Amino acid sequence: MATPESGSQSKGPHMLDYEVERMRFQIDVPEHFNFAVDVIGKWARDPDKLAMLWVGPTGEERRLTFEYFAMRSSQAAQLFTQQGIQKGDRILVMLPRLTEWWESILGLMKIGAIAIPCTTLLTPGDIQYRANIAEVQGIITDSEGMLKVDQVRADCSSLKHLVLVNDQNQAIANAEWIDYRSALEDVGFDYVAPEIRSDDPCLIYFTSGTVGYPKMVLHTHTSYPLGHTITGKYWLDLHEDDLHWNVSELGWAKAAWSNLFGPWVMGAAMFIQDARGKFSANETLDMLHTYPITTLCAPPTVYRMLVLDEPLAYLKTHKPKALRHCVGAGEPLNPEVIRMWEQHTGLTIRDGYGQTETVLLCANFPSLQVKPGSMGKPSPGFDVSVIDHEGNELPPMQEGDIAVRVKPERPKWMFKEYWQNPEATAASIRGDWYITGDRAYKDEDGYLWFVGRADDVIISAGYRIGPFEVESALKEHPAVVESAVIASPDAMRGEIVKAYVVLAPGYQPSPALATEMQDHVKRVTAPYKYPREIEFVDSLPKTISGKIRRIALREMERQKKTGA
Repeated sequence: MATPESGSQSKGPHMLDYEVERMRFQIDVPEHFNFAVDVIGKWARDPDKLAMLWVGPTGEERRLTFEYFAMRSSQAAQLFTQQGIQKGDRILVMLPRLTEWWESILGLMKIGAIAIPCTTLLTPGDIQYRANIAEVQGIITDSEGMLKVDQVRADCSSLKHLVLVNDQNQAIANAEWIDYRSALEDVGFDYVAPEIRSDDPCLIYFTSGTVGYPKMVLHTHTSYPLGHTITGKYWLDLHEDDLHWNVSELGWAKAAWSNLFGPWVMGAAMFIQDARGKFSANETLDMLHTYPITTLCAPPTVYRMLVLDEPLAYLKTHKPKALRHCVGAGEPLNPEVIRMWEQHTGLTIRDGYGQTETVLLCANFPSLQVKPGSMGKPSPGFDVSVIDHEGNELPPMQEGDIAVRVKPERPKWMFKEYWQNPEATAASIRGDWYITGDRAYKDEDGYLWFVGRADDVIISAGYRIGPFEVESALKEHPAVVESAVIASPDAMRGEIVKAYVVLAPGYQPSPALATEMQDHVKRVTAPYKYPREIEFVDSLPKTISGKIRRIALREMERQKKTGA
């Protein structure tokens, strides 16, 4: 049985020497492995060991142990089995930050069913698309989700099992729905989980759909549940006595990274705030000031909002209570944001990079010097490089495709396949490499520097321009809250750089302000990269996970310029 190491109680980093740790890295993979049994069960032997500090929408608190989740997930598994859910069944889980999300995911793992976590922001049409393409047998959702599912239930032919987490304690109009909380009162704790092979299917995640329709990423009981030891140990740097907060909605793979496998494989407790509605930077600072949160993981959007003028003023009287370690992921983090956060908190944000298809691929690990704006160096367990179109590794400072070596041996900490899409699975391999779809270059020290999605790279008058660098430069201007940079068709240059900009409070759109921003970009980056056009907008189109949909802006721009 593979179980996590006992975490050190000291706060020294797990990775003391980057090269030594890469050389020594090894995770034993047994024939049979079930995270819900082997990991949660191990920590549950101590009945007092904290697994989660949960704070509800009105400030109510719950302290939940690993023993609690071990018992509740066994009840959930028993209930699901009674309802007819079997090994291999695909079950869509669409819940806000309720403890039943963890109970359900672990319960499905004990059965051997395949959980498909989805965001609560899905529309009825989104639910129908996912239910049909994945041929889901069941859905677990809350009262709000039930109303959406009922609108498309008749058009989801494979859907049989409807489980409601009745968070509003309302009468259930549709008798097909099972009230999870009520039903669990009549279920025992004596569920005996069957043996699960470590290479059995475990999870399906839909990609964010930044450049097309979402694909279904299939993970095994090894790739994520064991593989995120890399994430939790080396990047999150978690110990058994840590309280980790990942500011992430539960429908995306980042929740599996830092709200499930990464912390719990290391025996750390999680801080969960069931916040509803619009994000509040000041409320986030309140949580860090009030609770003994030691490690923080947040997307760049959150950090960008935390370093605006008002939150920074609030931070002066609401310093974090116990915070020692900060990481960012989801999109590259602007150097200016890193600088401002460190200036006001004394803490360095250590950027990391990975995908729905993988665990952490590279990062600014605690033993490495941070180069602001860099993705860091490859993780233990992976050979990550930059390659050309023929699959050859490129020398330093040459831009190419970010790739993971998969031959002669494919790392076990990657997805198994794009489910029901062998063409996409095959297309992700180039020679000995898996292609991430992102572009970067590697410097002389081995650090990787993100350029952009392969589809996002702008080619203007022969120059290849990554949107991220231009966006980072714009972010340094005090008037810019957020921006998206795309290629705009141009008869002379083929493409020009265009920026869509969301202004900070107190600034008004004007040609003079646009010119000021253009001159600013010329000063902080190469002059040929400046946005020749700037359009001020109230908001930017984004995926449900919050990533900017440059593809939507490119299409809008193409239609505007060509009329096609």
